[in-house]
Amino acid sequence: MTFADPSIFSDEAVAPETAALNADIIAKMTALPDLWAFPPELVRESRRQGRGIFPQQGRSPRAVVVEIEGRHGKVPVRIIAPDKPSGVYMHIHGGGWMFNQSDFQDETLEKIVAETGMACISVEYRLAPEHPFPAGPDDCEAAALWLVTEGVRRFGTDRFFIGGESAGATLSAVTLQRLRDRHGLTPFRGANLIAGCYDLGMTPSAHRFNRGKLILTTRDIALFVRAYIPAGIDLRSPDVSPLYGSLEGMPAALISVGTYDALMDDSVFMASRWQAAGREASLKLWPGGCHVFQGFAIPMAHAAFATEIAFFNAN
Repeated sequence: MTFADPSIFSDEAVAPETAALNADIIAKMTALPDLWAFPPELVRESRRQGRGIFPQQGRSPRAVVVEIEGRHGKVPVRIIAPDKPSGVYMHIHGGGWMFNQSDFQDETLEKIVAETGMACISVEYRLAPEHPFPAGPDDCEAAALWLVTEGVRRFGTDRFFIGGESAGATLSAVTLQRLRDRHGLTPFRGANLIAGCYDLGMTPSAHRFNRGKLILTTRDIALFVRAYIPAGIDLRSPDVSPLYGSLEGMPAALISVGTYDALMDDSVFMASRWQAAGREASLKLWPGGCHVFQGFAIPMAHAAFATEIAFFNAN
């Protein structure tokens, strides 16, 4: 593995638009009340009303929702599909396993449909703390099994991808390992993993993050994990922290993260382990990018999206 040019980590490598966005985010988040002073449902409702730090996306008028059977009951799966899909991207949203929902990124998924010809499905998995581990991973596993079983009949293709942002990237890696280990299945051609938390016990960059309230802090990570993982569960279990699992048989992966992200080491370590298992992994480090900077309208986010589209179309 050839590591990145060290200059990518310098402040001089950060584009002015990226630096301006970071300063604006820190100022806004510093002025906001403490997220953790409110009950989760109040935070969820605030985000549904567009009062979160990320720009709100409009809902797709052609999206449909199907409910599939899961271990804990029905699991809604949101589908945005062209007439004749060239593949299917199973998207798992982020939000610290506690927040957000499957229709928050309809505009982004519509762009993926337009640029790749694939259908996009997004999983409405159960959220902590009301539904702690393993409810979320169980729902994602059920959605993946539904896609494997029904995908060809419903979409006319078995060209499948999986991915997501932050907690969604974590759940994507867990789902890949579950399908292989529990069902003997390796159905996905590619994994699009954006700023995932792959070691819930915290990597050095997560443990020592010192850039202020730039989307995700060390305290945030600790409190998300506390809400998601019941006491007594080993944080190094691969089902919790997929960095510790076997990566044999994994699909090609695009692993992306900003250099100003508390979870930068998670992506660096995961890409190294992916390649050590003999699997294809491309690590993209974006200078000065905050946690899931792809959700903001800056040039670097457009470049990152183009990289994702190229990955989909090449596999």
